[in-house]
Amino acid sequence: MTGAARARTAPAEGAAAFLPERRTLKLLAAAAASCKGCALYERATQTVFGEGPRSARVVMVGEEPGNDEDLQGHVFVGPAGRVLDEALAAAGIDRAAVYLTNAVKHFKWEPKGKRRLHKKPTQREIWACKPWLEAELACLKPAAVVCLGATAATSLLGNKVRVTQRRGQLLAAEIAPIVMVTVHPASLLRAPTPEERAQARKDFVRDLKRLAKALKAAAV
Repeated sequence: MTGAARARTAPAEGAAAFLPERRTLKLLAAAAASCKGCALYERATQTVFGEGPRSARVVMVGEEPGNDEDLQGHVFVGPAGRVLDEALAAAGIDRAAVYLTNAVKHFKWEPKGKRRLHKKPTQREIWACKPWLEAELACLKPAAVVCLGATAATSLLGNKVRVTQRRGQLLAAEIAPIVMVTVHPASLLRAPTPEERAQARKDFVRDLKRLAKALKAAAV
C-alpha cells in the first residue's frame, strides 16, 4: 500500500473532523454513526451514541458500550444498565428524565472463545472521542453531570481526579453546576460475594440520593 493510500484509509486523529456544522442531538447522533476518529470503529458493530430527552437535567457518562449495547445500538441496556435502573429507582431519580451516554462511543473488546470481553479504552481513544461528549453537553446544558467510573472522570475532569478519593462529592467544574463522580454500575457486578455486592449497591444508591438532594436544592 502506498503512503497516499494509507493516508486515505487511516482513521482521523480524533472525532472533531466528523462533527456536523449544525449541532443538535439528532444531527450529532447521525454524524457519529460514520465516525472514524480512532481505530475502534473497525471492530465495533456500530456507534452507540447517547440517549435521553433534550430537557434532561442530569447527564450520566459511562465508559464505553458493552457487548449488548454494541449489538443493540442503545446505551446501558446490558447487565450494568439494569443495575443502574434499579439504583436510580431506589434514589428517586427517573431514568426516563436522564440523558445517558459514554466517554467512548464504540465497543472495545478482545476475544475469549466465542465471547467478546470488554477492554478498557486508552487515553488516546478517550481523547479522540471527547468532541462528541463535549458536543452533547453543549446541546443539553444539564444541571448535573455524573461521571460513572474513572474513564468518564478522566475524559471530563482530567486524570488527577480519583474516583476512590472523590466519589459522592459535589465537585466544582465548568461542565455543569452540579458535578459528581461515582463508580460505574458494572463494578457492582464484580464484587466477589453477595454481601459485598449488596454493600456496593447501598453505597452507589447513597451517591445517587446525594445527587437527587442536590438537584432538589438547586431547583428551589
